[in-house]
Amino acid sequence: MRKAVFPGSFDPLTKGHLDIIQRASVLFDEVVVAVGINTNKSGLLSPAERLTLVQEAVGHLPNVKIGQVEGLTVDYMHEIGAQYLVRGLRNTKDFEYERDIAEVNSVLSGVETVLLLAKPENQNVSSSMVKEIAKFGSDKLDAFVPPVVVKALQKHFQS
Repeated sequence: MRKAVFPGSFDPLTKGHLDIIQRASVLFDEVVVAVGINTNKSGLLSPAERLTLVQEAVGHLPNVKIGQVEGLTVDYMHEIGAQYLVRGLRNTKDFEYERDIAEVNSVLSGVETVLLLAKPENQNVSSSMVKEIAKFGSDKLDAFVPPVVVKALQKHFQS
């Protein structure tokens, strides 16, 4: 069985993330969306909120599961028996970063990284950008995130 992990902080999940998940679900027998905590970023949504939002957004994909990762992604992959790591690429900066991470992961565990190119409509979207748009109450948030995330962000910033 070809099992892949798509790791990220998903704070919040964007349409770009969702597109990569959907495309990976066609390529692999099982895809685990591994919601983690990026220690280099300050979180907006709690890990529990992120897990719930991801689950709601991908619930229609029968071979996609949700997991929570603490520590190294390659250790988590070993625990669940995944052989492939899926990452999305938006631009050349992403490529350079992901290439370096893929090499380190290969040295650490021999895992194979599969890079999927972002579709043009998602190439300029980041979770950080989405948080900024949401913070200022834009009515165009739905262009960047799934409806369930729009609601959660609106609720968060109305508080």
